[in-house]
Amino acid sequence: VQLQASGGGLVQAGGSLRLSCAASDNIFSRYNMGWFRQAPGKEREFVARISWTGSTTDYADAVKGRFTISRDNGKDTGYLQMNTLKPEDTAVYYCAASRSLTRSSVFYDYWGQGTQVTVSS
Repeated sequence: VQLQASGGGLVQAGGSLRLSCAASDNIFSRYNMGWFRQAPGKEREFVARISWTGSTTDYADAVKGRFTISRDNGKDTGYLQMNTLKPEDTAVYYCAASRSLTRSSVFYDYWGQGTQVTVSS
């Protein structure tokens, strides 16, 4: 499975962006999906995850209530809607696919190339 993340950009604090993660293979619908981010000088961190059916979601405390993860298995695409963005959300965002429903990046088998999100104050 190859993943292509897109939708990043420069936005002012309080603004919104929607990231997309397009998969190359229709077996994507049988994988759980996660979003991670990595800011300069920091380790990659968990942002959100969604089960392969879309019925279960989970968010990091830092984004809960502001970000929404979703997926459209018919389009082999996942999404991360980001609202009320803050400067501390600035990072490269990665989508990933896993057989496990987990927050741990170690268990994600496939990764997208990352998309830059920059939030100005």
